[in-house]
Amino acid sequence: MKNFERLANVALAGLTLAPLVVNVDPNLNVILTACLTVYVGCYRSVKPTPPSETMSNEHALRFPLVGSAVLLSLFLLFKFFSKDLVNAVLTCYFIVLGIVALSATLLPAISRFLPNSWNEDVIVWKFPYFRSLEVEFTRAQVVAGIPGAFFCAWYASSKHWLANNILGLAFCIQGIEMLSLGSFKTGGILLAGLFVYDIFWVFFTPVMVSVAKSFDAPIKLLFPTGDSTRPFSMLGLGDIVIPGIFVALALRFDVSRGKESQYFKSAFLGYSVGVVLTIIVMNWFQAAQPALLYIVPSAIGFLAAHCLANGEVKQILEFDESKDKSEEDDDAKPSKKVD
Repeated sequence: MKNFERLANVALAGLTLAPLVVNVDPNLNVILTACLTVYVGCYRSVKPTPPSETMSNEHALRFPLVGSAVLLSLFLLFKFFSKDLVNAVLTCYFIVLGIVALSATLLPAISRFLPNSWNEDVIVWKFPYFRSLEVEFTRAQVVAGIPGAFFCAWYASSKHWLANNILGLAFCIQGIEMLSLGSFKTGGILLAGLFVYDIFWVFFTPVMVSVAKSFDAPIKLLFPTGDSTRPFSMLGLGDIVIPGIFVALALRFDVSRGKESQYFKSAFLGYSVGVVLTIIVMNWFQAAQPALLYIVPSAIGFLAAHCLANGEVKQILEFDESKDKSEEDDDAKPSKKVD
């Protein structure tokens, strides 16, 4: 598993840097980068314990509404305030997030070359004048944060597309690695809600496209086209992270049963087909497309067809990571002796 993940990491880095050296077809670059990012994030999410942040059905139901409120707020900010001012504030915010995301992404590779004490000893730092606020970190995390700080400084000074993509990929990998849907039921609710959300805001209003073009922050991946009239193709991070956490859940379901990459293969294939369909339709109509319109039915459809063929619909629907984790914790607790 680790060897495949390392190879995918290398391939992902190659795709990110390749347009600097050779002329890479942007459509192919979009497809391969999105799919490899999901692949890496999924395998990094496989740990002894499930991802720390688990979504409930209520959160899944509210997510499209919260996302709509945020999207509309950004649209109004760009409409009534200076774009430069809004982007300056958002850049400062994303620089902090970027350092954290990049350091967490690089930490597994860097920690292998550091002493064990640097990875294990926790340092607690309290904010001056706000002693109740504190941050915990290790020296390994500080070392991993150094390249992240340089990349963020480069991004802030140049806004180069490559720096944007490096930060965006780090956000995607960390999102897939750290977030859990908990169950396939919650995943279905979330993806169905965002399916409608994406269609509405792209096809029925100018809001989504307007914000994507105005928002000068790493919330999207940029792929050089070589066309002066349309210099970049764009792919939103949500089109990678949201389906990615669903595909990652399928992988952890396989691992929990000792059948690695059974349903993961079908979910990942469905995601890949959805991305390809998005690119085909986008080029056919020469217009922006809601990627989740194609990715959601494809990912869910491939997984559903697979579990129907295997007759394991009940096992899929009953799987719940949060319950499995609580049961493991109960089993790990020492039993009390009663006299």
